[in-house]
Amino acid sequence: MSPVRRGYRFTPLHLAGWLFADMLLVLALVSMGDRGDPLAAQAAARPSPSASSADAGPSPEPSPTPNGPRSVERKPVKVHVTARVGDTARMVSQLRAATARYEGRAAAFVLTFGQAHEPSDGQAYARAINKSLRKARPGVFTDATTRDFWNGGSAGSADLEIYFYTR
Repeated sequence: MSPVRRGYRFTPLHLAGWLFADMLLVLALVSMGDRGDPLAAQAAARPSPSASSADAGPSPEPSPTPNGPRSVERKPVKVHVTARVGDTARMVSQLRAATARYEGRAAAFVLTFGQAHEPSDGQAYARAINKSLRKARPGVFTDATTRDFWNGGSAGSADLEIYFYTR
């Protein structure tokens, strides 16, 4: 007679990871479904042309004003900065030049990848760049959330990904 082989014993603990992942997915879908469509709100706000206005001639269409919640653009603006660690003036001047065309807009968040041989040095450099952002364009980066990351490479440079709010 062969020995009785014990099978794999199932415990509810094995489902904990799957349950967490499924709940996270449900919460994400619920939060996305709770938001209105800003483009649909703009289309509903535009007046439809009537037959009487067609006889009067074309009139300039007013620019639409957004009615929905503010959202973030999907495509980031990428900036490369090269300055020494203590050279704040050069950081500020490079950031001013790189972000000049975005004056009047508001940044939602900025991901800064400081390049250095060591992770702590790269993050410290990214932190210095992010502090310089608020000096370079205080109106653009006042409420922006910044994150400091490390990217291996030569020290003294950083790559920024700036995500702006939609207009």
